[in-house]
Amino acid sequence: MSERDVQYFSHDGFDIAYIDEGDRHGEPILLIHGFASTLRINWVQPGWVQTLTRAGYRVIAFDHRGHGDTTKSYDTSVYTPSAMASDAVALLDHLGIVRAHVFGYSMGARVSAFMAREHPGRVANLIFGGLGMGMVDGVGDWDPIADALRAPSLDDVSNPRGRMFRAFADQTKSDREALAACIATSRQELSQSQMGRIDQPTLIAVGTTDDIAGDPHALARLMPDATAFDIVGRDHMLSVGDRTFKARALEFLQEHPL
Repeated sequence: MSERDVQYFSHDGFDIAYIDEGDRHGEPILLIHGFASTLRINWVQPGWVQTLTRAGYRVIAFDHRGHGDTTKSYDTSVYTPSAMASDAVALLDHLGIVRAHVFGYSMGARVSAFMAREHPGRVANLIFGGLGMGMVDGVGDWDPIADALRAPSLDDVSNPRGRMFRAFADQTKSDREALAACIATSRQELSQSQMGRIDQPTLIAVGTTDDIAGDPHALARLMPDATAFDIVGRDHMLSVGDRTFKARALEFLQEHPL
């Protein structure tokens, strides 16, 4: 993907960066990245865009508000999952796509769930990566991550999870103040009954050594048409590009065409 492949559209005061790759007549799949990541890091570099376009899909991905090449804000109120889901729907509107497969990783999985709940007609099928029962029970104390993002340097951070995300943010040259604002309000949970009303076919894939996501099997049991998949031996970061995950996702998409 080159710089010229990145396009922009405007929604809710943000200029949102996105890509639209592959066969325009293929089934569309919308990719929604995780916290502190970008469309490049979450989807292009691990090979998802290549894998999905080669399989004949039209692949759309965007940088969340506050992330990547999209406009930044330091206002915590703009980073709710509902607001970010509205960006996803607006992108489909912009491209004239009525209904798509939706694939979210980590925070992107949460946004995908809110999208399915609030805009069900736009979501054909769901893939949740890197988020299981954390969708309902929460994903632990993330206040140390906000503190780590605002610390003068990585050397000033002692919390292990804080260090991981601060190092990641430094590596990606992210706007750390925007990410700290995002993390304050993007962790909104869904209740068990709310998850139980998301009836699209869903694949929930989590690494077996992921200490953030929560149990994918427990989440699948709450939903009418969900299947869990264990990404063996992978943690939260390394699950993203795992080849077994790619193979299972392709199989799931083929089992559930638009």
